Amino acid sequence: MDARYLIDAFGALAQDTRLQAFRLLLNVGPDGLPAGEVARRLGTPHNTMSTHLAILSRAGLARSRRESRQVIYTVDLETVRGLVAFLVQECCGGQPERCAALLDALMPASSCQPGCAA
Repeated sequence: MDARYLIDAFGALAQDTRLQAFRLLLNVGPDGLPAGEVARRLGTPHNTMSTHLAILSRAGLARSRRESRQVIYTVDLETVRGLVAFLVQECCGGQPERCAALLDALMPASSCQPGCAA
């Protein structure tokens, strides 16, 4: 990943409301949420939330799609994978067995859904 892209992505998450919105969207999964519902759940004015969601989108962390009159936002999981991979790429000096605790924290066995490799 390009350094400028990483800086933009991490910068977008370095604000409380955007981080909360990102985590909410990550939690709801691929169906996403309408922008207004994100604002309602986080107690943020709609116009303010639209700005935050636009910043997340420009940073590549969120995607939007239009459904009728609503704009639905989802997390771009490929970007999240890239960010996590960047952070742990050189974990423990290239000895992956030393990173077992980190990997367990990221992917606890109880969170494995049907069809995933446990």
